[in-house]
Amino acid sequence: MSVNNHPEAGLAGVRQFDEDTMLEDALALFWSRGVAATSMVDLANATGVQRGSLYNAYGDREAIFLRAYDRYAERFLESARASLTGDDAGHMLRRLFDSVIDSMFAGETARGCLTTRTAGDGSLASQPIRERIRHMLGDFIAIVTEALSRPGVPEQLTLEPAQAAELVVTFTRGLAVMERVYGDRDALLRSAGSLISAIAPDAKRP
Repeated sequence: MSVNNHPEAGLAGVRQFDEDTMLEDALALFWSRGVAATSMVDLANATGVQRGSLYNAYGDREAIFLRAYDRYAERFLESARASLTGDDAGHMLRRLFDSVIDSMFAGETARGCLTTRTAGDGSLASQPIRERIRHMLGDFIAIVTEALSRPGVPEQLTLEPAQAAELVVTFTRGLAVMERVYGDRDALLRSAGSLISAIAPDAKRP
């Protein structure tokens, strides 16, 4: 029986291996090498799953990336939500930037930002990948906007909550590029602090 190229095709193949483990290994590979530089052979070697089984279960490399990216995005957004608690704009944004920067430097070797890496390696030529990244960034902006819209928080800002949220999310993309170029955690934290001072000068202080 032939197998089509739909990402959900060939689910019987998935049952031949532990999908959670495979996707975690694939995510680590995509994060370290990027989508464009990763082949199905690379994925087979990194996950320990035969290439034929990967093709049968998912269809192609892009389908595997999309599943792995969904895991990354869910964790990233949950971490962002968890950091944006309280009603002090300055403290919220500091925790958010700390979380984003921590993610870039996690592991034995700094791994940067998967979203920015993917956007910069030519992978956005794929419409499904482009849409997935747009959706994640849109959710990120919505989460920050909601937090900055809580009672008492907008008064601490120099911008409307939605404008501040767009600026914050855009700034995190710039931080990801600077991390790749310089690898200087302290410099990223200083830059984040400067932005916080610019958009939340009236935040409550301890």
